[in-house]
Amino acid sequence: MRVIDIIADSKEPLISFEIIPPKRGGDFNGLLNAIEEIVKYKPPFIDITSHSAEVVYEETPKGIKKKHIRKRPGTLGICALIQNKYKVEAVPHILCRGFTREETEDFLIELNYLGINNILAIQGDDKGFEKVIPEGRTANRYAIDLVKQINDMNKGIYLEEELLDAKPSKFCIGVSGYPEKHYTAPNLKLDVKYTKAKIDAGADYIVTQMFYDNTQYFEYLKMVKDAGINAPVIPGLKILSLKSHVNTLPKSFYIDIPEELAGEILEAKPEHVLEIGVNWAAKQVEDLLDKGVPGIHFYIMQNSKPIKMLMQKLKFFQEKFFLTA
Repeated sequence: MRVIDIIADSKEPLISFEIIPPKRGGDFNGLLNAIEEIVKYKPPFIDITSHSAEVVYEETPKGIKKKHIRKRPGTLGICALIQNKYKVEAVPHILCRGFTREETEDFLIELNYLGINNILAIQGDDKGFEKVIPEGRTANRYAIDLVKQINDMNKGIYLEEELLDAKPSKFCIGVSGYPEKHYTAPNLKLDVKYTKAKIDAGADYIVTQMFYDNTQYFEYLKMVKDAGINAPVIPGLKILSLKSHVNTLPKSFYIDIPEELAGEILEAKPEHVLEIGVNWAAKQVEDLLDKGVPGIHFYIMQNSKPIKMLMQKLKFFQEKFFLTA
Protein backbone atom coordinates (compact mmCIF):
# COMPACT_ATOMS: atom_id res chain seq x y z
CA MET A 1 0.00 0.00 0.00
CA ARG A 2 1.25 3.50 -0.81
CA VAL A 3 2.36 5.61 2.15
CA ILE A 4 0.23 8.54 1.03
CA ASP A 5 -2.85 6.27 1.05
CA ILE A 6 -1.92 4.86 4.46
CA ILE A 7 -1.81 8.41 5.85
CA ALA A 8 -5.11 9.35 4.21
CA ASP A 9 -6.90 6.24 5.51
CA SER A 10 -5.57 6.38 9.08
CA LYS A 11 -7.93 7.42 11.86
CA GLU A 12 -5.09 8.14 14.29
CA PRO A 13 -1.45 9.30 14.18
CA LEU A 14 0.95 6.77 12.67
CA ILE A 15 4.37 5.79 13.89
CA SER A 16 7.13 4.74 11.53
CA PHE A 17 10.81 4.01 11.85
CA GLU A 18 14.06 4.40 9.97
CA ILE A 19 16.86 1.85 10.16
CA ILE A 20 20.33 1.54 8.67
CA PRO A 21 22.02 -1.53 7.12
CA PRO A 22 25.04 -2.99 8.92
CA LYS A 23 28.52 -2.06 7.77
CA ARG A 24 30.02 -4.25 5.07
CA GLY A 25 30.87 -7.60 6.62
CA GLY A 26 29.10 -6.65 9.85
CA ASP A 27 26.75 -8.71 11.98
CA PHE A 28 23.15 -8.60 10.72
CA ASN A 29 21.72 -10.05 13.93
CA GLY A 30 21.77 -6.70 15.72
CA LEU A 31 19.62 -5.10 13.05
CA LEU A 32 17.37 -8.15 12.85
CA ASN A 33 16.74 -7.94 16.59
CA ALA A 34 15.89 -4.26 16.24
CA ILE A 35 13.43 -5.04 13.45
CA GLU A 36 11.81 -7.74 15.58
CA GLU A 37 11.29 -5.18 18.34
CA ILE A 38 9.90 -2.32 16.26
CA VAL A 39 7.42 -4.43 14.27
CA LYS A 40 5.65 -5.07 17.59
CA TYR A 41 4.45 -1.47 17.37
CA LYS A 42 2.75 -2.19 14.05
CA PRO A 43 4.40 0.50 11.94
CA PRO A 44 2.72 0.80 8.54
CA PHE A 45 6.11 1.44 6.97
CA ILE A 46 9.82 1.30 7.77
CA ASP A 47 12.48 3.35 5.98
CA ILE A 48 15.81 1.76 5.08
CA THR A 49 18.68 4.14 4.47
CA SER A 50 21.03 3.86 1.53
CA HIS A 51 24.61 5.08 1.26
CA SER A 52 26.64 5.95 -1.77
CA ALA A 53 30.24 4.87 -2.08
CA GLU A 54 32.95 6.76 -0.23
CA VAL A 55 36.53 7.53 -1.07
CA VAL A 56 38.92 5.79 1.32
CA TYR A 57 42.70 5.69 1.34
CA GLU A 58 44.57 2.54 2.32
CA GLU A 59 48.27 2.08 2.88
CA THR A 60 49.70 -0.74 0.77
CA PRO A 61 53.27 -2.01 0.14
CA LYS A 62 53.16 0.05 -3.05
CA GLY A 63 52.03 3.21 -1.31
CA ILE A 64 48.72 4.90 -0.56
CA LYS A 65 45.87 3.56 -2.67
CA LYS A 66 42.57 5.31 -3.22
CA LYS A 67 39.49 3.08 -3.26
CA HIS A 68 35.78 3.59 -3.81
CA ILE A 69 33.80 1.46 -1.39
CA ARG A 70 30.14 1.25 -0.39
CA LYS A 71 30.37 0.74 3.36
CA ARG A 72 26.72 -0.19 3.98
CA PRO A 73 25.28 -2.31 1.17
CA GLY A 74 22.13 -4.34 1.71
CA THR A 75 19.27 -1.87 1.37
CA LEU A 76 17.45 -3.95 -1.25
CA GLY A 77 17.75 -7.21 0.70
CA ILE A 78 16.51 -5.62 3.92
CA CYS A 79 13.56 -4.11 2.05
CA ALA A 80 12.61 -7.53 0.70
CA LEU A 81 12.85 -9.03 4.21
CA ILE A 82 10.68 -6.36 5.83
CA GLN A 83 8.04 -6.39 3.13
CA ASN A 84 7.75 -10.13 2.64
CA LYS A 85 8.50 -11.58 6.09
CA TYR A 86 6.98 -8.91 8.32
CA LYS A 87 4.32 -7.62 5.91
CA VAL A 88 5.33 -4.01 6.57
CA GLU A 89 5.75 -1.54 3.71
CA ALA A 90 9.45 -1.00 3.07
CA VAL A 91 10.61 2.47 2.02
CA PRO A 92 14.13 2.37 0.55
CA HIS A 93 16.10 5.58 0.27
CA ILE A 94 17.25 6.29 -3.28
CA LEU A 95 20.13 8.71 -3.76
CA CYS A 96 21.35 11.01 -6.47
CA ARG A 97 24.99 10.88 -5.44
CA GLY A 98 27.07 7.94 -6.59
CA PHE A 99 24.55 6.51 -9.06
CA THR A 100 23.91 7.02 -12.75
CA ARG A 101 20.34 7.47 -13.93
CA GLU A 102 20.65 4.06 -15.58
CA GLU A 103 21.65 2.42 -12.28
CA THR A 104 18.77 4.21 -10.58
CA GLU A 105 16.32 2.89 -13.16
CA ASP A 106 17.63 -0.66 -12.71
CA PHE A 107 17.17 -0.38 -8.94
CA LEU A 108 13.64 0.96 -9.39
CA ILE A 109 12.81 -1.95 -11.68
CA GLU A 110 14.07 -4.43 -9.06
CA LEU A 111 11.93 -2.73 -6.41
CA ASN A 112 8.94 -2.89 -8.72
CA TYR A 113 9.43 -6.63 -9.23
CA LEU A 114 9.47 -7.09 -5.44
CA GLY A 115 6.22 -5.18 -5.05
CA ILE A 116 7.95 -2.35 -3.19
CA ASN A 117 6.06 0.77 -4.21
CA ASN A 118 7.30 3.37 -1.73
CA ILE A 119 10.48 5.41 -2.02
CA LEU A 120 12.23 8.27 -0.26
CA ALA A 121 14.09 10.31 -2.87
CA ILE A 122 17.04 12.28 -1.52
CA GLN A 123 20.18 13.93 -2.80
CA GLY A 124 22.45 12.09 -0.38
CA ASP A 125 25.60 13.16 1.43
CA ASP A 126 28.80 14.00 -0.36
CA LYS A 127 31.30 11.38 0.82
CA GLY A 128 33.99 12.32 -1.68
CA PHE A 129 32.80 9.79 -4.23
CA GLU A 130 34.16 10.68 -7.65
CA LYS A 131 32.16 8.49 -9.95
CA VAL A 132 33.26 8.28 -13.55
CA ILE A 133 30.11 8.59 -15.60
CA PRO A 134 30.44 6.52 -18.79
CA GLU A 135 29.97 8.36 -22.06
CA GLY A 136 26.31 8.76 -22.90
CA ARG A 137 25.17 8.37 -19.29
CA THR A 138 24.09 10.96 -16.76
CA ALA A 139 23.43 11.27 -13.05
CA ASN A 140 20.74 13.06 -11.08
CA ARG A 141 22.23 16.09 -9.36
CA TYR A 142 19.42 17.14 -7.04
CA ALA A 143 16.50 15.37 -5.39
CA ILE A 144 14.07 17.09 -7.75
CA ASP A 145 15.84 15.45 -10.69
CA LEU A 146 15.42 12.07 -9.03
CA VAL A 147 11.74 12.76 -8.29
CA LYS A 148 11.21 13.62 -11.96
CA GLN A 149 12.85 10.37 -13.08
CA ILE A 150 10.69 8.28 -10.74
CA ASN A 151 7.57 10.16 -11.77
CA ASP A 152 8.43 9.55 -15.42
CA MET A 153 8.51 5.81 -14.72
CA ASN A 154 5.10 6.17 -13.09
CA LYS A 155 3.96 7.48 -16.48
CA GLY A 156 5.63 4.60 -18.33
CA ILE A 157 8.52 6.80 -19.54
CA TYR A 158 11.87 5.02 -19.27
CA LEU A 159 15.36 6.18 -20.22
CA GLU A 160 15.35 3.99 -23.31
CA GLU A 161 12.82 5.87 -25.40
CA GLU A 162 12.47 3.05 -27.91
CA LEU A 163 10.80 0.76 -25.37
CA LEU A 164 7.42 -0.33 -26.63
CA ASP A 165 4.49 -0.94 -24.28
CA ALA A 166 6.57 0.04 -21.22
CA LYS A 167 4.54 -0.57 -18.07
CA PRO A 168 4.05 2.38 -15.69
CA SER A 169 5.29 1.91 -12.15
CA LYS A 170 3.23 2.92 -9.12
CA PHE A 171 5.80 4.45 -6.80
CA CYS A 172 4.75 6.70 -3.95
CA ILE A 173 7.52 9.27 -3.52
CA GLY A 174 8.55 10.79 -0.23
CA VAL A 175 11.08 13.60 0.12
CA SER A 176 12.95 15.23 2.97
CA GLY A 177 12.09 18.53 4.64
CA TYR A 178 14.35 20.62 6.85
CA PRO A 179 12.81 22.70 9.67
CA GLU A 180 16.26 24.24 10.22
CA LYS A 181 16.93 24.37 6.43
CA HIS A 182 19.19 22.15 4.35
CA TYR A 183 22.82 23.03 4.92
CA THR A 184 23.29 24.00 1.26
CA ALA A 185 20.34 26.41 1.18
CA PRO A 186 21.08 30.10 1.85
CA ASN A 187 17.91 30.51 3.90
CA LEU A 188 14.83 28.58 5.03
CA LYS A 189 12.40 30.42 2.75
CA LEU A 190 14.34 29.39 -0.35
CA ASP A 191 14.71 25.86 1.01
CA VAL A 192 10.91 25.60 1.31
CA LYS A 193 10.67 26.81 -2.28
CA TYR A 194 12.93 23.93 -3.33
CA THR A 195 10.70 21.53 -1.39
CA LYS A 196 7.63 22.82 -3.20
CA ALA A 197 9.39 22.19 -6.49
CA LYS A 198 9.88 18.54 -5.45
CA ILE A 199 6.18 18.21 -4.62
CA ASP A 200 5.20 19.85 -7.91
CA ALA A 201 7.51 17.40 -9.70
CA GLY A 202 5.56 14.42 -8.34
CA ALA A 203 6.51 13.83 -4.69
CA ASP A 204 3.64 12.80 -2.39
CA TYR A 205 4.73 13.52 1.18
CA ILE A 206 7.50 15.03 3.30
CA VAL A 207 9.46 13.58 6.24
CA THR A 208 11.44 16.11 8.23
CA GLN A 209 15.00 16.01 9.44
CA MET A 210 15.28 15.40 13.18
CA PHE A 211 14.68 18.38 15.46
CA TYR A 212 14.62 18.94 19.22
CA ASP A 213 12.51 22.08 19.43
CA ASN A 214 8.90 21.61 18.28
CA THR A 215 8.60 25.33 17.62
CA GLN A 216 10.91 24.83 14.65
CA TYR A 217 8.62 22.15 13.21
CA PHE A 218 5.44 24.20 13.55
CA GLU A 219 7.07 27.32 12.14
CA TYR A 220 8.32 25.22 9.25
CA LEU A 221 4.86 23.72 8.78
CA LYS A 222 3.37 27.22 8.51
CA MET A 223 5.94 28.19 5.89
CA VAL A 224 5.17 25.02 3.96
CA LYS A 225 1.44 25.76 3.98
CA ASP A 226 2.03 29.41 3.04
CA ALA A 227 4.11 28.21 0.08
CA GLY A 228 1.10 26.27 -1.23
CA ILE A 229 2.31 22.80 -0.26
CA ASN A 230 -0.61 20.56 0.71
CA ALA A 231 1.36 17.32 1.13
CA PRO A 232 1.53 15.69 4.59
CA VAL A 233 4.60 16.70 6.62
CA ILE A 234 5.65 13.92 9.01
CA PRO A 235 7.92 15.09 11.86
CA GLY A 236 11.11 13.10 12.34
CA LEU A 237 12.57 12.52 15.81
CA LYS A 238 15.72 10.88 17.17
CA ILE A 239 16.12 10.09 20.86
CA LEU A 240 19.41 11.31 22.28
CA SER A 241 21.02 8.27 23.89
CA LEU A 242 24.71 9.14 24.13
CA LYS A 243 26.53 12.13 25.55
CA SER A 244 28.50 12.36 22.30
CA HIS A 245 25.26 13.04 20.38
CA VAL A 246 25.31 16.62 21.69
CA ASN A 247 28.32 17.28 19.47
CA THR A 248 28.06 14.74 16.67
CA LEU A 249 24.42 15.25 15.64
CA PRO A 250 24.72 19.01 15.03
CA LYS A 251 27.93 18.41 13.08
CA SER A 252 26.50 15.60 10.95
CA PHE A 253 22.95 16.86 10.41
CA TYR A 254 23.29 20.65 10.76
CA ILE A 255 20.75 20.92 13.55
CA ASP A 256 20.57 22.77 16.86
CA ILE A 257 20.16 21.10 20.24
CA PRO A 258 18.40 23.37 22.77
CA GLU A 259 20.61 24.76 25.51
CA GLU A 260 18.48 23.19 28.24
CA LEU A 261 18.75 19.68 26.77
CA ALA A 262 22.43 19.94 25.87
CA GLY A 263 23.33 21.28 29.30
CA GLU A 264 21.41 18.57 31.14
CA ILE A 265 23.06 15.81 29.11
CA LEU A 266 26.59 17.21 29.38
CA GLU A 267 26.27 17.49 33.16
CA ALA A 268 24.72 14.04 33.61
CA LYS A 269 26.45 10.78 34.39
CA PRO A 270 26.68 8.54 31.28
CA GLU A 271 24.18 6.04 32.70
CA HIS A 272 21.52 8.79 32.98
CA VAL A 273 21.84 10.21 29.46
CA LEU A 274 19.36 7.83 27.82
CA GLU A 275 16.68 8.58 30.42
CA ILE A 276 17.13 12.31 29.81
CA GLY A 277 16.86 11.80 26.06
CA VAL A 278 13.72 9.68 26.41
CA ASN A 279 12.08 12.23 28.73
CA TRP A 280 12.77 15.03 26.25
CA ALA A 281 11.43 12.97 23.34
CA ALA A 282 8.31 12.13 25.37
CA LYS A 283 7.54 15.83 25.81
CA GLN A 284 8.06 16.40 22.10
CA VAL A 285 5.78 13.50 21.15
CA GLU A 286 2.99 14.54 23.53
CA ASP A 287 3.04 18.07 22.13
CA LEU A 288 3.10 16.88 18.51
CA LEU A 289 0.21 14.46 19.08
CA ASP A 290 -1.83 17.10 20.89
CA LYS A 291 -1.43 19.39 17.88
CA GLY A 292 -2.61 16.81 15.37
CA VAL A 293 0.43 15.67 13.41
CA PRO A 294 -0.29 12.89 10.86
CA GLY A 295 2.36 10.66 12.37
CA ILE A 296 5.84 10.56 13.87
CA HIS A 297 8.90 9.09 12.19
CA PHE A 298 11.59 7.77 14.56
CA TYR A 299 15.23 7.54 13.52
CA ILE A 300 16.45 4.48 15.42
CA MET A 301 19.24 3.17 13.14
CA GLN A 302 19.95 -0.20 14.83
CA ASN A 303 19.08 0.55 18.45
CA SER A 304 15.53 -0.26 19.58
CA LYS A 305 16.09 0.22 23.34
CA PRO A 306 15.36 3.99 23.39
CA ILE A 307 12.13 3.59 21.44
CA LYS A 308 10.98 0.78 23.73
CA MET A 309 11.54 3.03 26.76
CA LEU A 310 9.66 5.86 25.06
CA MET A 311 6.69 3.69 24.11
CA GLN A 312 6.33 2.46 27.67
CA LYS A 313 6.43 6.02 28.97
CA LEU A 314 3.67 7.54 26.84
CA LYS A 315 0.04 6.86 27.65
CA PHE A 316 -1.01 7.01 23.99
CA PHE A 317 1.27 4.14 23.07
CA GLN A 318 0.64 2.17 26.26
CA GLU A 319 -3.05 2.05 25.42
CA LYS A 320 -2.48 1.40 21.73
CA PHE A 321 -0.05 -1.49 22.18
CA PHE A 322 -1.13 -2.75 25.63
CA LEU A 323 2.27 -1.97 27.09
CA THR A 324 3.22 -2.13 30.73
CA ALA A 325 5.84 0.20 32.14
